[in-house]
Amino acid sequence: MSRKLFGTDGVRGQANSWPMTADLALRLGAAAGRFFRSDGANGHRVVIGKDTRLSCYMLENALTAGLTSTGMNVLLLGPVPTPAVGYLTRSMRADLGIMISASHNAASDNGIKFFGPDGFKLSDEAEAAIEAIIESEIAPVPPLEIGRARRIEDGLGRYVEYAKTTLPRGLRLNGLKVVIDCANGAAYRAAPEVLWELGAEVIPVGVEPDGYNINRDVGSTSPRAAAETVVAHGADLGISLDGDADRVVIIDEKGQLADGDQIMALLASRWADGGRLKSGTLVATVMSNLGLERHLAGRGLRLERTAVGDRYVVERMRAGGFNLGGEQSGHIVMTDYATTGDGLIAGLQFLGAMVETGKKASELVRQFEPVPQLLKNVRFAAGQAPMELSTVRDAVREAETRLAGCGRLLIRMSGTEPLVRVMVECEDSQLMESIVDSLVQKIEAAL
Repeated sequence: MSRKLFGTDGVRGQANSWPMTADLALRLGAAAGRFFRSDGANGHRVVIGKDTRLSCYMLENALTAGLTSTGMNVLLLGPVPTPAVGYLTRSMRADLGIMISASHNAASDNGIKFFGPDGFKLSDEAEAAIEAIIESEIAPVPPLEIGRARRIEDGLGRYVEYAKTTLPRGLRLNGLKVVIDCANGAAYRAAPEVLWELGAEVIPVGVEPDGYNINRDVGSTSPRAAAETVVAHGADLGISLDGDADRVVIIDEKGQLADGDQIMALLASRWADGGRLKSGTLVATVMSNLGLERHLAGRGLRLERTAVGDRYVVERMRAGGFNLGGEQSGHIVMTDYATTGDGLIAGLQFLGAMVETGKKASELVRQFEPVPQLLKNVRFAAGQAPMELSTVRDAVREAETRLAGCGRLLIRMSGTEPLVRVMVECEDSQLMESIVDSLVQKIEAAL
């Protein structure tokens, strides 16, 4: 079944423009309600979380109206991290979980992500089925079967307590000074609280959301503020989350960054040493650095690659029975603990490694030497299909010929924004830059 509304991570767009309108959110809620209440019975429930964007109020109300009109009972969690919604959907025996967030995007964007009763994101087939319902006539339930909606006050507290349990019993963070950057997003309350209750001295950054400043000059995509704070305060570690806290970058005491590849390399090595890494395999996407693959191979471990998107990482992990995966961007998926990427819990795992090894962050953030990698984006207008243009296809073939035997080219459409992403990995940095710049210029000219 084909999908038009759903991308690699739910439905995304600019707030108050299609598809992120109140009208579409209402129909989306009603369609999801019909899909998950197909047996017609009462008592079905859905939990809804959100980040701190102003538009979340509008979309939350519209989704609630659509869901209750089809008989679903709605439990409103307020601002919580995306992984908290996955956890609470399963913990509270809900039939459906919804997160309203555009993740690392600007405040002007928003998105809607769905979780099934097992806490995992919906499959492509389930999303296509919901789209099919949207396109049909959605019959409301009789008046006496309309669902109820209420706010849940302890949802955040449940997640906070659970996150703390992911550290080994008895392990404390006493004596560690930690900068936590919450991107003025969904984790602005949860993350500092977890770290403080585990014993750390906490220096918060990006914890003053106003509806407009999510991800603005803070967070995992703009970690400079957190890095400067780490150095200025002499902190032991910085943890920088994105707007919905499902991704993370780590900052050592010198202000150096570790991306998702370096974090996964550390965790894979430690888990393998402890006999915890299932089948000796890490799952990552085609974007992960070749250096990571070489590092794992040197340790007798295996890297499996998937298409870009944490949902595809999780699908492969579940199919293969693997328990560690993620993306270079900082989605770290640990199915022993969470059903989706969890930046806070990944940060706790890094802190746990520091405590157990007695090493500084700077001794752990550089697990391997990355192969030089360059990524540039080309934005295109609605209705354009860059990858279908013959001039673009010819340019890609030419680039692959130039790179043959000495590197890797990846060119793809973003699943969340109207962007063509051009990435080249090559030991020859001059050749790498030449190929990327040439491709970008040719794509822009073709458009």
